[in-house]
Parts: sequence; structure tokens; C-alpha cells
Amino acid sequence: MKFKFTLVAIALIALTSLNSQEISDTSFGKGLINFVAKDSSFSIKFAPRFQVRSMSSWNHDGNQYGSPEHNFIVRRARLKFDGFAYSPKLKYKLELGLSNRDISGANEFNRNTPRYILDAVLMWNFSGNWELWAGQTKLPGNVERVVSSANLQLVDRSLLNSRFNIDRDLGIQLRHKTNLGDKFLMREKFAISQGEGRNVTEGNEGGLQYTGRLEFLPFGTFKSKGDYSQSDLKREEKPKLMLGFTYNYNQNAVRERGFAGDYMIRMDGTIFETNQTTIFADAMFKYNGFSFMGEYAKRTADDVIATEADSTTPTGDIVLTGNALNLQAGYLFKSNYEIAARFTTLDYEAETGALPTAQYTLGASRYIVGHKLKVQSDISYTTLDGNEDNITFRMGFDFHF
Repeated sequence: MKFKFTLVAIALIALTSLNSQEISDTSFGKGLINFVAKDSSFSIKFAPRFQVRSMSSWNHDGNQYGSPEHNFIVRRARLKFDGFAYSPKLKYKLELGLSNRDISGANEFNRNTPRYILDAVLMWNFSGNWELWAGQTKLPGNVERVVSSANLQLVDRSLLNSRFNIDRDLGIQLRHKTNLGDKFLMREKFAISQGEGRNVTEGNEGGLQYTGRLEFLPFGTFKSKGDYSQSDLKREEKPKLMLGFTYNYNQNAVRERGFAGDYMIRMDGTIFETNQTTIFADAMFKYNGFSFMGEYAKRTADDVIATEADSTTPTGDIVLTGNALNLQAGYLFKSNYEIAARFTTLDYEAETGALPTAQYTLGASRYIVGHKLKVQSDISYTTLDGNEDNITFRMGFDFHF
């Protein structure tokens, strides 16, 4: 495996060195390589990126905060390729993850191999405002999850997203947009997928996953697709709003969080299955440097506690059900400094045994080249069941060609 990646690295270096003496008209943040075939039969954009993080965490023992725990990581390191093939109406995206967090999750259902592939998807604009997507990519879930990790307002996503999102899966998606007036736009997104998350090779266990999402933009589209990028870097001159609603049904789900978590394997080797339903309601608003994002999520399951074949003895696996609220806002100064705040609550169903959680986060960012080159920091205060629990300070930078 190391040998294969060495070959890839050598190939990339060789490709870039071919034009090392030429002056390119591209600029930082627009991709390391932008190439269009002379006959316009294909194009490719190559944009590597990485994020480095430091974290210090203080836990409360009931009387005082103890000594901090420190952690330094390469949070994400990725290679992204996109463009079109044969026709501008047939687009593709391929994204590979290289950091430990990107590739973790090896198990018997992916042949115990690293999960390098994040996205491998074709997008075909087959008629008018209709697009058909096929492959592995993000499902049309909550807005915070679909926003790229490269375009975040705070150091990382919220607890709502980490506990209740529906993430990437392998399948097909049908997308359409409808003009309801002079500026009013509606977008419809539907997906049928495997239901077990990315890079699964030994499937399909359980049933399929069905997702539908509606988005309403009453004041027209955002600049530079800003409805799926946090912070108002474009400083919208007029108010812009997106309202989104998602319904997800994972039939006979076999993992604790549908697409992720442990497989609920019984003692006899069979897998416990239960129907899981997740709904989201979210909003994105931007105007003149101010941005706001709000999200509500709720997950239910026919059976929260996984049981053995006798239907009474617990296996020890619990489906993570409950609801969450996430509110986030920020203001970008003309100097490209930004302050932002976030409030998140998690309320689980009693059967899960998980305690209600509240988190308060305050952050500051300096955008040097937009989201492509930035320095960010935030501090979070987290409580479990109303008791003091933890203070965490994070700092890091993003570098994105």
C-alpha cells in the first residue's frame, strides 16, 4: 500500500514539474492544477489540502479542573480531483483522505482496509434542471454536514453533526431545481443508497436507505454557493436565506447510527436490524458580513436496544436516538477577522442511557485567503446533565490549494 502511494506521489511531482518553468495564470486557492484538453473532451482540477489542529482539554472532577490534556494532530489531509469528462454536462469528483482520522474505521465489512476514498461520484446533467448522481458521496442531509470541512466558521463541526448526521453513502441521487418566482428558488434532492456508510465492500447488510430534501431560497441564490459555505466572506449586499428540510429512512439498519457506529452483531453471528428515521430542519442566512446557521435534528428507531436472537437479551449495542439543536452566528469585519459563537444541545431518549449535553463555543478566525488559508481558534464549555464537565481550547490552520 505504501508503495502504491509512493508511485502516486512521484507521478504528481512529475506532472507538476513538466510546467515548472512556465508562468501560470492561476492563483492560490484556485487549485494546484487546472487543465482542459485541447479538444475540450475533459478537464481536471487538482486541489490538495490539509488542516492542523492543537487541542487542550480540562475535565472537572466535581471540585476543580484537573491538569490539561494536550493533543496535536493533522486533522485532515486530502487530495481532491474534479472536472468534466466527454461533456461539460458530465462532471466528476474524486476525493481521497490520507490522515489517520480520514482513513480510520477498518472492519470485516471493508476487508479490514483503510478507508481512503471519501468521494467517487459522477454528476450528469441529463436534461434542463435535472441531475443524476451515481457513486459514493455525501447524502443531502443537514446543511452543516454538506458544508465542506474546508469551509467551516469554527475549528470543527458541532456535536449535533457528530451524533446525528447521515454523512456519505454509496448509491444514486436525483436532483432538480424549480423557479417559483422572479428570485424564489426551490431545490429537490432524492437519494437511494446502501445504508451503511462509505467504503463498505461486504454488503449489503440490512436494507436500503432513502433520503429526501427540499430547499427554499426566497431571496435568490447566494454568491459563490455561499449557502453551503460558512461565514459571509462575500458580504452579501442583500439578505439571503436558505431553508432546508430532510427526511431519511434507513430500513433494517445494522449500525448504531445507521451509516456509522458499531455493527450490532449478535452472539450467533447474525446482525440485529431495526428501522431508523432521521429528520432535519435547518437554515442559513447571510447579510453584509453577518451569518447565521440553525439546525434541528431528531432520530428515532423501532428498537433502541439491540437484542440477541431470543429478542429479550440485550447485545450491549444501543441505537443513538434523540434530538439536537444547534445555533451558530458570526460577524466578519472588513479586516477579514471574524468572531463567532455556537450553542448546541443534545437530548437522548432514556433507553440510550446517554446524558443530556449542552455546549457553548466562542471562536475567532483570521481569513488570509478566504477559507483557503486561515487561522482559527475556539473555546468550548460543555456540561453533562447540567453539571460542570469540560473546557476545551482548540487552535489550527487550513491550507488549501
